[in-house]
Amino acid sequence: MIAEAGLIALWLAFALALLQLALVGFGLAGGKQELLGSVRPIAVAQGGLITFAFALLIALFLRSDMSVLLVVNNSHSMKPWLYKFAGTWGNHEGSMLLWVTVMGVAGAAIALFERALRQDTHMATLGGQAAISLGFYAFLLFASNPFARVDPAPADGQGLNPLLQDPGLAFHPPTLYLGYVGLSVAFSFAIGALLTRRVDAAFARAMRPWVLGAWILLTLGITAGSYWAYYELGWGGWWFWDPVENASLMPWLAATALLHSVTVLATRDALRAWTVMLAVIAFSMSMVGTFLVRSGILTSVHAFAVDPERGTFILVLLGFYIGGALALFGWRVGAVREGAPFELVSRETMLVVNNLLLTVILGLVLIGTLYPLMTEAFGHKVSVGAPYFDRIAGPIALVLMLGMAVGPLTRWRRDQLGAVARRLIVPAGIAIMAVALLAWMAWGRIGVLPFFGLVVALAVGAGSLAPLWKRNLRRTPLFTYGMVMAHLGCAVSLAGMASDSAFTVEKLAAVKAGDRVQAGDWTLRLNRMSPIAGDNWTALQADVKAVRGGGAPVMLHPQSRFFASASTTTTEAALLTRWNGQLYVVLGQEADDGRWQLRIWWKPFVTLIWLGGMMIALGGALALIGRERRGWLLKWRERAAA
Repeated sequence: MIAEAGLIALWLAFALALLQLALVGFGLAGGKQELLGSVRPIAVAQGGLITFAFALLIALFLRSDMSVLLVVNNSHSMKPWLYKFAGTWGNHEGSMLLWVTVMGVAGAAIALFERALRQDTHMATLGGQAAISLGFYAFLLFASNPFARVDPAPADGQGLNPLLQDPGLAFHPPTLYLGYVGLSVAFSFAIGALLTRRVDAAFARAMRPWVLGAWILLTLGITAGSYWAYYELGWGGWWFWDPVENASLMPWLAATALLHSVTVLATRDALRAWTVMLAVIAFSMSMVGTFLVRSGILTSVHAFAVDPERGTFILVLLGFYIGGALALFGWRVGAVREGAPFELVSRETMLVVNNLLLTVILGLVLIGTLYPLMTEAFGHKVSVGAPYFDRIAGPIALVLMLGMAVGPLTRWRRDQLGAVARRLIVPAGIAIMAVALLAWMAWGRIGVLPFFGLVVALAVGAGSLAPLWKRNLRRTPLFTYGMVMAHLGCAVSLAGMASDSAFTVEKLAAVKAGDRVQAGDWTLRLNRMSPIAGDNWTALQADVKAVRGGGAPVMLHPQSRFFASASTTTTEAALLTRWNGQLYVVLGQEADDGRWQLRIWWKPFVTLIWLGGMMIALGGALALIGRERRGWLLKWRERAAA
């Protein structure tokens, strides 16, 4: 009964989305306010129904209901409850239902809480959200039914992919989906503004919280995913330029450009066409990511679907939404009036340069991701890996970071080049001293790109703090602190990336109990191998004693795990974190002579990568709270004055 109730709720939500779109269309076309007045409660009801359907799917997984095909293929009765719960979206159908659920809840939130937009733009936005939801409802109902039954029901399920049996599954995918859906809301806002010819500051102020919230969640999702892959896969890296990793990076790049652009439009009434176009591009990149992950054209630990027919369905949706949005943009862009003018030397110009560089990086990543797939379609296999992305996108990213140091020191509307140069004296001085110090300490021992990465990180770190100089810190707006924190987080992450690339020490050894290995200034000794058992796995565990200099010894326990339900062996890296880096140990295979392979990395300051990511997200949260609080205060004062 639970599965049937879930399917009925899904069909009803689909019907309400269709009704919502029809009411918006007829209401706007005919100017019928009574039709438009029904849209809000329908959007709320749709959000409630799809949430109910998703809650029922969670219940099916927690109950280990083996009469449901999705549970059979992706769960097992002996799994810990956390992986039963998170396993709901650790598969193709469940993840798509989560996507549509978040979209339905977002539509209900727009209907309930959005009051800044004119009614016609508001209704057009809800119509756009319904149109997007309809495509995904149809995909679930006709191509990927999450409530499909299996008869006869097997005794138990096949289990979840062991690489996904990690607490990260409970956090990483939902945050990414929340970010993607936030971009769909921005897309709906842009469509609504184009349809009603209301691309103005009020539209940008209404859209900005959604863009900022989506950007924060994407930042958290990518940061968590990077660390999850780092410790779970056992290959020692934090970013592989996997096509599915790129699928999350591309929307983030577009959202970063959109965030800056919508802020300019909201506060300075400039960059109107830029803002609308970036909203379309950001959602387009999330759709491209959906296609890559769920089309079956990729083989990756991140990819879910292996059915090309479903990929064709998503490709049709992608072409319909993106093609329709671009056609609407081309049709209505002439009606988007030019915003407030600004001079060449101004913060607006720096933000335009920022957007251009982000767009160039996005284009390069998109080409590097799709080119191998295109060539393979014509019978030629081409590999595009980390060297392409590092050498092509890396230098542009460093230029972008330098622009980040300059932008906050430039005034709005109009500035003087000499005045900007005077404000840059301290960051430039720090960069020059960093060049001299690093050249003296490490010239010839590290690569050119890591060298300049460290230099730029120090300059950006100093430049990010500059907006707080000579200010009353108690009266400084919270969103200014958010900007400072986010930019400083970028500098911290860049320093971690450059340090990892420049100073990592790697050692591969074959050892028996009692043997010692030297990796940098760490000495490691294999004490013994021992079998252990977990909730649904068994493992061989190495007990490794690590000593640095004359310090106290620390025990590390890398494992090789075997999951019987999936008949899969995985590695569990052992990590030892210190203030200046991380010791990373992976257990390999046993050789014929009884020795065990150990792969050891000492990674100086690698943790700065994820610390910086958290700082970026925190900066976004401070900016969101600060902007919203200022808006509430202004409304309260207006009401008090009235």
